Amino acid sequence: MRQASGIDQVLAVMGRALATVGGQPLASRPSPAEGLRDAAELSPEERRHAGALMRVNHVGEVCAQALYEGQALFAKDPAVRQLLNRSAHEEGDHLAWTRDRLDQLGARPSLLNPLWFAGAFVMGAVASRLGDPVSLGFLSETERQVEQHLAGHLEQLPPEDLKSRAIVAQMRIDEARHARDAESQGAVPAPAPVAKAMRAVAQVMTKTAYYV
Repeated sequence: MRQASGIDQVLAVMGRALATVGGQPLASRPSPAEGLRDAAELSPEERRHAGALMRVNHVGEVCAQALYEGQALFAKDPAVRQLLNRSAHEEGDHLAWTRDRLDQLGARPSLLNPLWFAGAFVMGAVASRLGDPVSLGFLSETERQVEQHLAGHLEQLPPEDLKSRAIVAQMRIDEARHARDAESQGAVPAPAPVAKAMRAVAQVMTKTAYYV
């Protein structure tokens, strides 16, 4: 079997990018929302708000796929690449769960998903080029911030929206584990200015994705 060329790798990434942004992803695990009653009693405003929050979470999962793609592309240690691919697989479940929930709530994905994917891919690739420890530190900081973001969404989602809340709660558990895995693999903590800049970028993304 011939080794994949640079062009092969680029084409593979492009194919996965198209599937992430425009496809209907399939989960390998059952959705945490399965078996829970739907939020039929939500008011129109509560349903709109829940849909917007889940759109933000779906954007986060689009970005997660892109980040892991960029990081895995230049990872030097096979064990690091395996960790990235394993985490990306679980994030793929999140992508499918949030997309399904958007459909159930009558909400749409962000119109800017191609832009979010491209930007996140570049950030992941740059972090990876700086070395595996730095890349893992970037991953750990990202997941810690996402975990905090999801905790905030659990406070904002309508109490009656059991399906969305179950999905977000499981996502939060997974994100925390991904951060711990990166740290156990030798992650170098992100410098304070970098972490602050990451939070600023995330705030712009979340505020924009809530509406667009």
